[in-house]
Amino acid sequence: MRRTPAAVATAAAALLLAGCGADPVPAGPAAGASAVAAASHDVVSGERKVDAIAALLPADVRTSGRLRLGGAVGAPPSAFYPDPAKKAPAGLDVDVADAVAKVLGIEITREDAAFETILPALGSGKYDVGTGNFGVTTARLRTIDFVTYVDDGQGFAVRKDDTRLQRVTDLVQLCGLTIGTGAGTTFETTLDARKGVCAAAGRKPYEVKAFSDSGAVLTGLQQGRIDVVMSTINGLRHQAAQPAAGTRFLGEFHRLDVGFAFKKGSPLTPAFQAAVNQLIKDGTYARILQKWGTEDSAVTASQISPPEHA
Repeated sequence: MRRTPAAVATAAAALLLAGCGADPVPAGPAAGASAVAAASHDVVSGERKVDAIAALLPADVRTSGRLRLGGAVGAPPSAFYPDPAKKAPAGLDVDVADAVAKVLGIEITREDAAFETILPALGSGKYDVGTGNFGVTTARLRTIDFVTYVDDGQGFAVRKDDTRLQRVTDLVQLCGLTIGTGAGTTFETTLDARKGVCAAAGRKPYEVKAFSDSGAVLTGLQQGRIDVVMSTINGLRHQAAQPAAGTRFLGEFHRLDVGFAFKKGSPLTPAFQAAVNQLIKDGTYARILQKWGTEDSAVTASQISPPEHA
């Protein structure tokens, strides 16, 4: 089934304003409902400063009381604009950052930024911390430190009416297809690094198209310009739960820890780790995950720069 350009635009807009879902659909206000409604559900404002945790911050941060955060905005459940006109982001990443700031007793000044620009900007000192559903990988750990707060990872999706694939467990299954993904992501890196699997199998290579705009990936899939999408497990589950998207989630490919990103050796990581663990302890963490329908991604404790999942 092909869609007209107008129908595609309408579906893409609906997706950005649609609710969280999962496979199976998780519990919580965001599951199968409106992400805009979920965004208005406050689970963070009751959090209070914990002096012993705030004391872990460097002295200059305790004095200034503020940090600079570069955050990527895409689609639910990680970060999106409930009202695109207002450009005020909501999502799992936003709620966790806001709750951590309350535990630390500081203000986090957020600047929305393109995903692929955030990690380099940490090294240059433009930002103190970054968010963007950043997965912990061996390559990133060479220059970036992480404080983890969820376990997400890599998955695939196709149009709902495309029956060629049922589940992707090996990239050789994608040979001869066009794969759409986000620019500067672990997905692009994984696909580019393993293109040789098709030649080794005597098959036509797959083609990778990387987009800076998550909406463009969905539109490309709906219009048939790409065959498969590689993105986050939570994002693709959410997407598949929205009728307007017309997609089908093909399952998990590779799990990754996800966390706040810092330049290597940042003195901020112990305070952020302790703050995330406080949120887990006091129940705010569980409420945030339930709000966004991501309970399956819960961690029992935050870690600093753990090794990439095997």
